[in-house]
Amino acid sequence: MAEIDTLKKQLSENFEMKDVGLAKQILCMRIFKNRYEGILNLSQENYIEKLLSRFNVGNAKTRNTPLGTHLKFLERQSSQTEEEESHMSKVSYASVVGSLMYAMIYTKPDIAHAVGVVSKFLSNLGK
Repeated sequence: MAEIDTLKKQLSENFEMKDVGLAKQILCMRIFKNRYEGILNLSQENYIEKLLSRFNVGNAKTRNTPLGTHLKFLERQSSQTEEEESHMSKVSYASVVGSLMYAMIYTKPDIAHAVGVVSKFLSNLGK
């Protein structure tokens, strides 16, 4: 603990700072730690719940695997007509994919394959 206090003192000499205690949350992630067991967990549960609400999929069914093997995404599923392109340009698909990428990078590496598959359609999304 003396080393931490020394570091804090050195930092405060060069930067304006305030010690607010142990971190409980950072970048939409909750921090849980148990020093005795040597465990550090990060959770984005609140972030995921906000995403579900924001994109109106709060009633979506949960699955053990993020992308079912029965789902096939093909090039022909891209927009085929101008009407389809116009309709899909109003869908916030890129925001959904970007939000999922954020979760994937920090705490949900298990969705990497699914995010990769759906991101292939960012430039030409079909209904």
